[in-house]
Amino acid sequence: MPIQTHFNNFDKAIYLTGQSPGYKKAKEKDDSILNDLKNRFIEEGYPVVETFLQGSFSVNTAINSLEGDYDIDRALVIDADSAPEDPVKPKDVALDVLKKRSFKNPKVKKPCVTADYLSINLHIDYTIYTRDSSGNYKLAVGKLGSLAENKEWSPSDPKGLIDWINEASGYGESSVSKRKQFKRLVRYMKRWRDVNFNEQSRKKLFSIGLTIMIKEQYQPGYCSDVKDDLTALEQVVRNMLNAGYIRQLYSYDQALYRLSVNLPKSPHRDVFQHKVGTLSEPGSDTNIGTLFRNKLTSLLSKLEEASSETDEIKQCGILNKVFGDDFKIPNSSGSKGCESVVGATAASYFPTAGASGTSQGA
Repeated sequence: MPIQTHFNNFDKAIYLTGQSPGYKKAKEKDDSILNDLKNRFIEEGYPVVETFLQGSFSVNTAINSLEGDYDIDRALVIDADSAPEDPVKPKDVALDVLKKRSFKNPKVKKPCVTADYLSINLHIDYTIYTRDSSGNYKLAVGKLGSLAENKEWSPSDPKGLIDWINEASGYGESSVSKRKQFKRLVRYMKRWRDVNFNEQSRKKLFSIGLTIMIKEQYQPGYCSDVKDDLTALEQVVRNMLNAGYIRQLYSYDQALYRLSVNLPKSPHRDVFQHKVGTLSEPGSDTNIGTLFRNKLTSLLSKLEEASSETDEIKQCGILNKVFGDDFKIPNSSGSKGCESVVGATAASYFPTAGASGTSQGA
């Protein structure tokens, strides 16, 4: 069977939607917590005027998590005229609500309020914005105890980022099919990250950074023909390596790299900027930058090898090693039955997503 059929089956295995198993329970928690937050914000004098999901669910790029956890990234929007001058105050209110809802270690981080639920594998991020009469958003930035100069309502465009990711007008003919392919490529690359990086490293390789790079480097052309996913992915990965996201640093004894990706919408900051002491430095730290560059180079080599392979089983075997056991290897060429190298698992998975208004992203 054609390689696209195998990619379609792989996508079905990893793609997480609102109808996927495991979503219902987390959705019930989300709705219940959101209701408590709305009521508390009313009591404080700045009611929530809008709320929306951010991250992978907002742009249909969520995938099943290998760890069995579930992430919710939700925006809470209050009217600019009723918002307190101190942007940390509503974050402190949200923190108090989460403390009363069986969350462990809820924290106020610089861009959001975050916590893990005790009874289920649920991680939650609430990002708080104001919205003025012209529809402009500002993000609540700051931590508890931050000095005044480290707190602000910062201009942001969370919906603009979602629209930018979903935009398909530049794809020409068959734009809907091409947009679907772009989002499949994002899901493939997120699973590649999860399979090939350890837990500490993949947490620093933010989904929004991958999504932006793939969006910028996906170049399907204007004609109606849509290339197969293997060809499209190989081209995107090659473009990512050559696009200037990865910057080499000079070192006496080894090649070191930083990874830099700027948000396409306000505040246009570097997604991978990192802290050195108390200061933010552009780009990732050299560990994640170097690791990403080396593994992305290896990925391109494997995709090229798979593209040149004519034997279906060998071709799928290469891709199975790249993407993990959800990319099945057929029992024999042309057969309907499939198996993985290690064997398929029957475990139920939960989604992993990120806040598109923060560094985690879609």
